[in-house]
Amino acid sequence: MAWPCMQWVTLAFLGEGLSQVSVCLRVTFVESSLRSRTSNALETKVAQKKGMKKLLPLEPEVLSVFVPPFISKEDSSTASASCSNLNKTRRRSFRKKRDRLRTENWKSPHGDQKVPDVEDVSIPNGVDLSALPQLCFPGGLCVAPEPKEDRVHFLVLTDVCGNRTYGVVAQYYRPAQDEHCFYNGKTRFEIPGQTTHAISCFVPFAICLISRYPYYNALRDCLSCLLAQLKLCKDFDVDERIKDFAAKLSLIPSPPPGPLHLVFNMKPLQVVFPSRADPDSPIIDLDLHLPLLCFKPEKVLQIITCILTEQRIVFFSSDWALLTLIAECFMLYLHPIQWQHTFVPILSGQMLDFVMAPTSFLMGCHLDHFEEVSKEADGLILINIDSGNITYSKSLDDDNNDIDIPDIPLQAAQTFIQRVEGLQLHYDLELSHLMASTDLGEVQARRRAWQQKQNSEMQQITLQLIVNIFREVKNHLNYEHRVFNSEEFLKTRAPGDQPFYKKVLETYIFHSFLKARLNRRMDAFAQMELSTESEEDRMSIMLVSPRRPTIEKMASRRFSPQHIAKRRMVMSMPNLQDIKIPELPPRNSSLRKLETVNSCKGNNTVPKLTSKSVYTFKIPEIHFPLVSQCVYSYYADFINLLSKAINFPPSDNSVLLARYLYLRGLINLMQGKLLGALSDFQSLYRTDISIFPADLVNRMVASMSSSERSQAERQPELKRLISEIMEKPREVTKVDDHVKNFELPKKHMHLDDFVKRIQESGIVKDIKIIHRLFEALTVGHQKQIDPETFRDFYNYWKETEAEAQEVSLPPEVIEHLDKNECVYKLSSSVKTSFGVGKIAMTQKRLFLLAEGRPGYVEISTFRSIEEVKSTTVAFLVLRIPTLKIKTVSRKEVFEANLKTECDLWHLMVKEMWAGKKMADDYKDPQYIQQALTNVLLMDAVVGALQSPNAIYAASKLSYFDKMKTEMPMSVPKTTSETLKHKINPSLGETCPQAIDILLYTPGHLDPAEKIEDARPKLWCALSEGKVIVFDASSWTIHQQSFKVGTAKLNCMLMAEQNQVWIGSQDSMIYIINIHSMSCNKQLTDHRSSIMDLIVEDGNKEASSSEVYSCSLDGVIIAWNVSTLKVNRKFHLPCQTLTSIKLHNGRLWCCIGPSIMVVTTNGFLRQELKIDELFKGIFASFLCFQLVPEQDQVWTACAGHRDIYVWNIKDFSRPPHRIQLQDCSEISCMIKVKNQIWVGSKGLSQGKYKGKIYVIDADKKIVEKELVAHADTVKALCSAEDRYVLSGSGKEEGKIAIWKVE
Repeated sequence: MAWPCMQWVTLAFLGEGLSQVSVCLRVTFVESSLRSRTSNALETKVAQKKGMKKLLPLEPEVLSVFVPPFISKEDSSTASASCSNLNKTRRRSFRKKRDRLRTENWKSPHGDQKVPDVEDVSIPNGVDLSALPQLCFPGGLCVAPEPKEDRVHFLVLTDVCGNRTYGVVAQYYRPAQDEHCFYNGKTRFEIPGQTTHAISCFVPFAICLISRYPYYNALRDCLSCLLAQLKLCKDFDVDERIKDFAAKLSLIPSPPPGPLHLVFNMKPLQVVFPSRADPDSPIIDLDLHLPLLCFKPEKVLQIITCILTEQRIVFFSSDWALLTLIAECFMLYLHPIQWQHTFVPILSGQMLDFVMAPTSFLMGCHLDHFEEVSKEADGLILINIDSGNITYSKSLDDDNNDIDIPDIPLQAAQTFIQRVEGLQLHYDLELSHLMASTDLGEVQARRRAWQQKQNSEMQQITLQLIVNIFREVKNHLNYEHRVFNSEEFLKTRAPGDQPFYKKVLETYIFHSFLKARLNRRMDAFAQMELSTESEEDRMSIMLVSPRRPTIEKMASRRFSPQHIAKRRMVMSMPNLQDIKIPELPPRNSSLRKLETVNSCKGNNTVPKLTSKSVYTFKIPEIHFPLVSQCVYSYYADFINLLSKAINFPPSDNSVLLARYLYLRGLINLMQGKLLGALSDFQSLYRTDISIFPADLVNRMVASMSSSERSQAERQPELKRLISEIMEKPREVTKVDDHVKNFELPKKHMHLDDFVKRIQESGIVKDIKIIHRLFEALTVGHQKQIDPETFRDFYNYWKETEAEAQEVSLPPEVIEHLDKNECVYKLSSSVKTSFGVGKIAMTQKRLFLLAEGRPGYVEISTFRSIEEVKSTTVAFLVLRIPTLKIKTVSRKEVFEANLKTECDLWHLMVKEMWAGKKMADDYKDPQYIQQALTNVLLMDAVVGALQSPNAIYAASKLSYFDKMKTEMPMSVPKTTSETLKHKINPSLGETCPQAIDILLYTPGHLDPAEKIEDARPKLWCALSEGKVIVFDASSWTIHQQSFKVGTAKLNCMLMAEQNQVWIGSQDSMIYIINIHSMSCNKQLTDHRSSIMDLIVEDGNKEASSSEVYSCSLDGVIIAWNVSTLKVNRKFHLPCQTLTSIKLHNGRLWCCIGPSIMVVTTNGFLRQELKIDELFKGIFASFLCFQLVPEQDQVWTACAGHRDIYVWNIKDFSRPPHRIQLQDCSEISCMIKVKNQIWVGSKGLSQGKYKGKIYVIDADKKIVEKELVAHADTVKALCSAEDRYVLSGSGKEEGKIAIWKVE
């Protein structure tokens, strides 16, 4: 007798997301085994009467396989013609031929068992038909004397390449005396020695669905519906019912990543197939809170530790379903970290030897095998799901009874436990105030909504746990050379946390995690890390000085702080009269007692959980019999529903629109309508490139006939897509995924190798500083550094850094210092004019730690220093080296008998004094940070060399003091009064990068947004498509650099409240979502470099707003902002269109030799030619600015240093010329209020620097000349007409903020 098991697998040949099913198979036991066992059935019943329950174990086997497509060969010949090139493996069905009525036909003439005849079939890769029957019945296949409850369990199958498929198995029992039970139609057995009679027993029946995607709940619901039907059908109908069921599933596409879930009516249930949140996220179709119902939070943390440390783990349960579900939950808890080792959540009884494997694994066994496994294998972590206990298997001679599982880092554990204890894990409590529902669909939907909320909260909690564990790894990475300094990272961990990190750092899991960090992958970890950064983290990014504990941290070691410093919540531009570094929040001290805290401190910021909208799309009904006509009818209904959704998306939701386009493209492809599919994918490419199926479209285009290809290329948009996909040569960049651990050098180093080693060590990255350090360490020697010198320097640096971490100041000293100050240097105890004590240096001041009665005595702030001298004073017959510091605020000169330390302190104080003066003059706080780095390098050089010329060597690092002495330059008064602040986007890079574009976007208060997203932002485009975003309310980095393409960026524009458009030299327009900081949309209609973007004046309705883009080849396109469709497109007769402006319904276009005034449809109305100004001399317009209030257009010409002002109404009038004194070249120009700001390069104090000329538009005279950049001013932008921001070239690469008057 044979009973079916169906297998479900994806349509691999049609690409990702096209279908979910590709094979069905039936599994049962060997019938001869049943016949031999049935003869003992009466004896079994007698045994049962005596209180013994006995099951009959049988051997399962595969009976039949069903493989889509399920249309007959005659019907399918036409349907599959267009997709023939995509179908790499032809799928068909086979069935084990029906048993004959005579039992002897099962024996060969020699008495051997006869192998049944089968039809050939192609089985998808990864489906092992020999092992699958055991997993369908992992506890053994048994005939039962009484009925059993229907059961379900779940499988995870892994092929040799590590690719996983997922299965859901449903089991139920059916009475053997049913006349329709047996496959060959026999209802009775002839038992030797007995009269013929019916034997009452129950036969196991299993159905298994296998998919590429882990749709556990959805497939369970599908099987529930199928079993309800199969219990009512007759034996000869079983195959057709299963085939119809599989056919339905094979026609359901997988939903694309995003908020759109698919709903299918399986009758009586509405089955939901959820989508993944984004392309890099897993599909979650199970209950993530299940482990919290089985284990205490502390045990959950222990299990996570076991996984992170790659133990050999075995789960046990009496419920087969829980094994897979619990194991999968823990895999999802680690996301985006992935378990890379063997993963077999269910082992059948015949597979128990798998647990003897010597490598890391995660497996699952039935609880009945617990004692056997624990005795036979040692070194296993045994996790009992039913009892919630964790034990450790060991050999008999092992006396150690403890489980060597280190604790999760304390603060991360505390935050996790606190948040978990705040969860509502019991659904019944949610229903206590609700009326009972009489609608099954409503019950399902209510439960599903509750579970989605639970899953979202669990994802946030576990992701925050992973982030809190590994947040500070980035501080010890060198991205340029892909180095992780594990030794220094471990030194910064709390003593109680070190055992955990020592084990984790050796794992393959952590190695893969490091690869992702070094590749700057913007995955879930990076996004959570960014969104939960504290002010301390944000400020540390802006600092180049080495890590030192702040006064705030020192205070937290002594006291339990009652408050965390509030972050600034300014929604518009800050008042820049006095910019201060924000106060840093305190962090908890490390204690190893694990207990829940009342609030999350420091970096353990609890992220605000914003509920994301989820939408559903109901798939149309599928009609039977399944012939081509019915399938085409289904496809037509599907297309109609999608087209309606596309034409009427809710509130112009482009996210939903992209998902509908994706699905319609797939259905068109299934129908063989390749042109329709290509058109949908082209629209998808423009709407949301993140879900664009590039490989599928590539294969689809390659499969087109010549006539189809020709027809597609007649449409410009499709031709461009084909060019992008097929013809454009793609750069195959091999991802550099190696990770090195820092090691001290073993050979002599020349300059280039020394630069690399210092950068790898994390001491400093700036190449110019490293060059000066090289000069210092090679004074009096050949220009190479031996390994011993490098080791001495490195060790002294790290020892000084470690000593600084241990500095503890008394409370009466801490109260005199700012919270963000750090103690960078302490002298020996010396005699001073203020008493005996140690001199301490912070980034702001010098003070004395007095001995005897501990106290604080301020020596001076660096800003107040007037003079610093190194001299000697007489003491008996000795001359003692003494440091003298004269300050502005005191008449008394401070003297300190520093003896052998005097020369070093003299160098250091002078460098800090000079750095502070530069920082104040140029409003650039990074100068003081650079001076600190120089000072600490001096200290390390002197400590490493220990030679008479050590001070001379250290003086090579005295950069700011030399600038002050050799090139004394004062900042012009006008510049000093107008300049408010400077920031450095290239901070952390090895060398400065030019500022190509600047864009200010104002803040918007929207209750639905995160407060950080509502703040004003400054967008800065650097080289090779790199963009950095600053929070313009505090000038801290809001978003670390992200890339949009690889080419230079030419223009940026805020098109809508949540969109920034960026034009690139690669002819693409990239559209950035302000909230997610991701680029999911690209406009590809241009063929040349995008030069400018402008938005219409805003007088029309928002739904019809337009953005104009222009490319170098003269093409101008008007875009509908909402739909991203081309409203108009025209081509100007030129090859150098560099910029455009919009005024009074006219486009002003700078095309080099002239400025053309055209209508928005491209018709010429006016033209300003440059040859009328420079007759006989070749010249071109560089940039221009409209001043409509005075009917003027201001122009600058390439290679000329003057501004020319023309009358808009009459170009024949000679222009007014404005001379710019000492200007060598003009680069950019903007209008702010009634002023024109001109960025340029010019002569100042005998050197060429970046200059800004501020011109009164009414009087046409230069009001100000501003000089604060060391290189050409390349970019200007206005911020609410209150401030102007300027960016300089690659020699400096900084941004200056100027006040507008």
